[in-house]
Amino acid sequence: MSRPRAVAAVLLAALLAAVTTACSGAPAGRTAGGGRPSVTIASSDHLGGAPVYLAQERGLWAAEGIAASVTTQPTGRDALNAVLGGQAQLGVVGDLPAVTAALGGRDLRIVADLSRFTDWRLLTRADRGVTGFAALKGRKIGVPQGTNVEYALSRMLASAGLAAGDVTVVNLAPNQVTPALARGDVDAGVTFPSFYDAARTALGERYAEVPFTGYTARTLLIAGPSADEKTTAAVVRTLLRAQRDLAADPAGARRAVLAQSRGALQSGYVDAFQPRYSYGATLSPELLAQLEEEAAWAKAAQGLQGAADRAALLRYLDPAPLTAADPAAVTAH
Repeated sequence: MSRPRAVAAVLLAALLAAVTTACSGAPAGRTAGGGRPSVTIASSDHLGGAPVYLAQERGLWAAEGIAASVTTQPTGRDALNAVLGGQAQLGVVGDLPAVTAALGGRDLRIVADLSRFTDWRLLTRADRGVTGFAALKGRKIGVPQGTNVEYALSRMLASAGLAAGDVTVVNLAPNQVTPALARGDVDAGVTFPSFYDAARTALGERYAEVPFTGYTARTLLIAGPSADEKTTAAVVRTLLRAQRDLAADPAGARRAVLAQSRGALQSGYVDAFQPRYSYGATLSPELLAQLEEEAAWAKAAQGLQGAADRAALLRYLDPAPLTAADPAAVTAH
């Protein structure tokens, strides 16, 4: 190869390497400006993950010597995939995506249970006559499968003695449930709370709902294979501070969540629903018991093969970061 061609080849290789590095995202531990370790957090629920967005809005990461980048994914399943795929080191996901990943033997650790929520609604239309969960037998129900919402539906059905085979489940994206109801493609739907108001507006006088509080959805902080233990601990300490700020100034926290949502959420929804979340980072026996119940359901409903017993799931808990920051918050053993 001639010298000009050799030089060109070297330059091209360097350019491709630089482009590849830029597209792949900063790996855990890479330093940002000022020499601070950088970390990417993939989130999926602005209200469930409110401490993360509050920390981002107020720049709380710097106090712990880290530079965090927070992205918002459409669902917890997408946030989980970002972590497992290496696009993010940490994730803020629902309990069910974490459970299915554990059953699949994926490399993740549950670091903390950040928040709890129980105010679910079955969305339907007044002209469909669905006034209770027993009336769902033989009906079509839209739901984003693979998310906490699917498990919420399973609990709704179980409360009326119904099983998945008693209904037709239609897999829809969270924002597709309302249009499907409006068109009459489904008789009812379950989606994330951020879409409740949109359904009420779109359906108008036809709107109907059935409340359900029989399932506590948990928002979890998980760490993936590329997460650095020291940086994860710094993130946990930051989130504990953000949770204290949230408790001391709920209105300010709601403003921060709105600002970080960049128009995805409306102030009326945030004002109404954020108080319905219970915040406080924990690793509790209640969490472990719920993960065990969900794992048993996932094995039966989705044919997953992993171990669903308490001991197997306990191995996916990583209490070290939370124990270092708040020992009393870790009671699961």
